[in-house]
Amino acid sequence: MKINNIILFVLSLFFFNSCQTETQKSIKEALVKNSYSDIDTAIVFYNKLKNENPNAYNFADEKELNNLGYQLLSDGRTEDAIKIFKLLVAEFPNSFNAYDSLGEVYFLNGNIELALKNYRKSLELNPKNENAERYITNIDFENRNKNKFYKIYPKQQYLDDLDELANTVTTENPHPYKFMSKEDFWRIVKDKKASITNNTTYSEFIWSCSEIVANINCGHSSLWYFNQEREMLPSALRFPLEARLINNKFYVSDPLINNVQVGSEILTINGKSIHEIKEDIFRHISSQGKIETTKKIFLNSYFTAYIPYALHFPKSYTITIKGKGTPIKLAQLTRYTPKPRYFPTNLCESKELCLDFVNDNTAVLTIINSAYYGSSFSIFKEFIGNSFQEINSKKIEHLIIDMRSNGGGPSNTGIHLLRHLTKEAFIYKKVAEGSDIAQKSFKPFESNFKGKLYFLIDGESASTSGHVLSIVKDLKLGTIIGEEMGGNHFCTGGQKRFKLTNTDVFYSVGRFTNISAVNTNFDDRGVMPDYVVTQSIQDYTNDVDTVMEYTMQLIQKTH
Repeated sequence: MKINNIILFVLSLFFFNSCQTETQKSIKEALVKNSYSDIDTAIVFYNKLKNENPNAYNFADEKELNNLGYQLLSDGRTEDAIKIFKLLVAEFPNSFNAYDSLGEVYFLNGNIELALKNYRKSLELNPKNENAERYITNIDFENRNKNKFYKIYPKQQYLDDLDELANTVTTENPHPYKFMSKEDFWRIVKDKKASITNNTTYSEFIWSCSEIVANINCGHSSLWYFNQEREMLPSALRFPLEARLINNKFYVSDPLINNVQVGSEILTINGKSIHEIKEDIFRHISSQGKIETTKKIFLNSYFTAYIPYALHFPKSYTITIKGKGTPIKLAQLTRYTPKPRYFPTNLCESKELCLDFVNDNTAVLTIINSAYYGSSFSIFKEFIGNSFQEINSKKIEHLIIDMRSNGGGPSNTGIHLLRHLTKEAFIYKKVAEGSDIAQKSFKPFESNFKGKLYFLIDGESASTSGHVLSIVKDLKLGTIIGEEMGGNHFCTGGQKRFKLTNTDVFYSVGRFTNISAVNTNFDDRGVMPDYVVTQSIQDYTNDVDTVMEYTMQLIQKTH
């Protein structure tokens, strides 16, 4: 009898607390409703509610303040977001995520010192917080010495660092010899070590490092995408005109200070064939498997810097042009201003996420970036949710999802997008190291899109984007247009940043295997489009989005 009474008493407490929790109001909603326009007043209101009626609102849920902070950040109110995240840290001093969020908003506001302080505190509370670790290393990377082009280190330090680099990439990455044999990899390491002399400069050394990392053919393993090499290159040594690799040919896209016609095809540079130069540069660019469209994008983006490295930093350049019998000696640059990053679409302008309505039955959902990690996922989730609500309310028949230039992000962004597109439950990954989503099934949302889908891809679409498009292709969710994707169903993500002991060369290595749940064995090739469409040099110089135009023509043919 006593036992039964105890059980009844415990159950009554359980149900009482459950009901109490369920009836608690959202403190975020209360603050937004009361004084969203004045955050100082909102914080005073917060403290008043907590003192007078602490059980009426869900003060114990740290996500409430966290989400409010990101909402302010999304609205461009960075200073107000800082105030809310500072309140969050004060309310939850043992929360690593609270310090992580405060670190992020300080970083975005340009206060690097306070960003580092809070990220380090977050990492102290949770040593497994890779987001904080990533930002700390990123900040360290941004503050690196960028004037080491001519610096010479002792030969033994170079040799030790090459051994360190090769050993780290082959032990941290679980598939170092998947796309290149162990014998070939270490033969190249041996060759690079043999090339080191007492006069080897840092610039020559880092070029050797890039080839070693690229040889494991992992899109998440690189020397930070050529940033270190190109930023320290003196202007006078740069190749003095811009060009693009299109269908294995180099075409002048901007002559800069030289009298060369835009659209001219370059046949040789300093007597070396374009094919030789391209092959040498490609050996130094990291990509997934044997996917070359990724390498092409990086070469096109940093053409003026890749050529000097491939040709061992000549002091002058002479080119031959198709149709011109006489070689042209190019004038040297005295200064160089990098062009803004090129995006194949201009619909978004400077936005990473946007929705456009072309006409009454066609919309374009542009997702240039899916890298919404941690608490910032709420920004992506809200944008996608609102977009599909608007798409469905307008009864759009044709939806173009532009994922060109999308280098990936966390799995939950890919899953959330697919749940708006699929008509049946799907398994996102069959292997997902570092997470618990392997073999997990996800149901589509009830308000999923019912019309026709078109996906735009290129060589920069990779990682999570590769997983998403591999499922799109496997489930036949829509039509894919563009070039071979930079990613596929297989990748080694969870990259960790490292720095060589002696020379301070930064590099990253993918450590966790992730494989989407699709039926294919082609690990070395990217997701292939249903329609291969490439941009000509004329379309590039005239800012014509060839892939988008082709897609619109496809849609018109269906009417």
